[in-house]
Amino acid sequence: MGFLQWVILIVLIAVILFPFLPAKGVTNISPQEAREKLRDKNVQFIDVRTPGEYRQNHVPGFQNIPLFDLPNKINKLDKNKEVVVICQSGMRSKRACNLLRKHGFAKIYNVRGGMNAWR
Repeated sequence: MGFLQWVILIVLIAVILFPFLPAKGVTNISPQEAREKLRDKNVQFIDVRTPGEYRQNHVPGFQNIPLFDLPNKINKLDKNKEVVVICQSGMRSKRACNLLRKHGFAKIYNVRGGMNAWR
């Protein structure tokens, strides 16, 4: 394989793997760790799924702020408190965590596996 082919292969692998890498400044936690945090009244819990998904099944204590609406409601959240974010599988919550990070939130937790892993 020539140099150019190696570069193309490396770029392709990076593009495929990038969505699965943890967000910078975000801690991935298990559903069990999220359950333990539910007892803490100083933690904000956000479910970024659609309202329909939330109505069908949600964890009590999680506030529904759909990912598409998060930029409009981000100012209603307290930057000084921890934030735990969940979605269905962990992909939308990862994007939400990145958005929170860009807006100055420091203690952000993404529930690994989302509602699919919550049992």
